[in-house]
Amino acid sequence: MARTWLSVTVELLGGRGEVLWPRPGRIFAVGPSHTFVQLAEAVNDAFARWDRAHLSVFTLGDGRVITDEHTGAEFASLAGGPVTTPVDMDTATVSRLLQPGEEFLFTFDLGDEWRHLCTVGEKVDPMEVLGVRPGSPLPYWGWGSVPDQYGRRWRDDDGESPPPPRPAHPHPMQTGLWPGQEQRKSINLQELRSAVQTADTDRFLAVLQGCDIDDVLQLVGAGIPMALEQRGADVEPLAVSVINRLSTRGAEGDDVLAEDLLAVLRGEALQGRVVPADLEVLASELERSAEMSLGGYLDLQTGEVWDESLTDAAMVGEDSVLDVEEEPDRWLRFDTSGSRDAWRDMAAFAERQWDAALRARLEQAIEGRGAFRRFRDVVEEEGMVDLWRAFSQDLAHGRARALLAREGIRVGRPDDSTA
Repeated sequence: MARTWLSVTVELLGGRGEVLWPRPGRIFAVGPSHTFVQLAEAVNDAFARWDRAHLSVFTLGDGRVITDEHTGAEFASLAGGPVTTPVDMDTATVSRLLQPGEEFLFTFDLGDEWRHLCTVGEKVDPMEVLGVRPGSPLPYWGWGSVPDQYGRRWRDDDGESPPPPRPAHPHPMQTGLWPGQEQRKSINLQELRSAVQTADTDRFLAVLQGCDIDDVLQLVGAGIPMALEQRGADVEPLAVSVINRLSTRGAEGDDVLAEDLLAVLRGEALQGRVVPADLEVLASELERSAEMSLGGYLDLQTGEVWDESLTDAAMVGEDSVLDVEEEPDRWLRFDTSGSRDAWRDMAAFAERQWDAALRARLEQAIEGRGAFRRFRDVVEEEGMVDLWRAFSQDLAHGRARALLAREGIRVGRPDDSTA
């Protein structure tokens, strides 16, 4: 298209008695229909003027003054300076009064006198420099630090008081950890489990809305197949997100769940024998101490989990004993891992805290005897019980899922299996 727009360079000379050097500047694309009042607004936007209750005046090289009608009348009645006929900035267009190479002055706030050197450059094509044809002047290049309109360096700066102390810790936005722990909305684990158990996809999706799910990927992943079955393509972006997050996190069992979810997403069968295992109960049984339990059995038909003590007739009686020898292929024997994994989870939770002081407290708490009690005390004091519970339970679910995968078992409905 023809180049009918002007390029106008605006450099801030100074204001409030201060001369600026180097001068901050902005280059504007100004259209043929754009008025001086629109240019004034664009300049004030670009130079961060938040209080606009002040006068704006343009002074051309021939002495003409361009401002609002009332102020123009006052300029015309002054007893000094050249005689001039004021021009109404609401109707006068920039391109009609100025040509490339001309300079003119823009003054904002006749008290503080923020003065700007404006230079008309060559004509430009707005689609080349901006990519759009805006309805008012728009900057497409700039440089320099813009001073505050009133010289304030902080919110309550009175020109005499010292600046406020620097925060001890950076804001989460500065570290890339936003939302921070204080802003994060925790998952309601009870609501999440209930939604999955009742196959309520609407409820499941509502629980996730606005929440950080990176610490509960195993728990969330358990509901994805249900949601895909009921809502199809609507849930596919969430499913892909969970798969990618699992691959990135890489905790034990995450690769297994990611593989299973990808198969479901593609409409493929899961690899191996599929059992409707109760991962929550299995994970709990796996982490019992050796003093309380030596292990148990997973019913490969029903997915139920049984403590090994139930196989001892001397302990539960002949009428209640669980006979695992009658159908050996039906049962999967497992051992408990004790507190070893739970301690590692505490260490991992401490390590991921961005607050150095909190991280140090948690790391100190888990050293030596009484680690679990001290760690729990710190978590409670810091109001992090829900975060810790979600984090630890999710890792436990992943370990349970990984244990089953090593035995060729995947968690799901039996008709999802290739076997």
